[in-house]
Amino acid sequence: MRLIFGVMAALIVLAVVGTLGKTQLQALGLTGQRAADAAKTAAPVNSPAAVAAPVQGNIVQQSQGMQKNVRDAAAAALQQGADRSAQEPKP
Repeated sequence: MRLIFGVMAALIVLAVVGTLGKTQLQALGLTGQRAADAAKTAAPVNSPAAVAAPVQGNIVQQSQGMQKNVRDAAAAALQQGADRSAQEPKP
């Protein structure tokens, strides 16, 4: 009896967590066909979230290419922050 209640409680908790997760994903628009369409579209080129195409070559070249992509994205984000802070009025 105790085992049955334990399993039922676990199933209820799993159902609640699944429902909450589903509503969160729906709020973000990450369910169904919209998620597949969003994955196909790319971020703007000047966006730090833009993902570069995978680097072709051997492992060393791929690693260096990914490091360069991350370095460029970080530099773009820092520049965007500097530009934004330069535009803010000083108190």
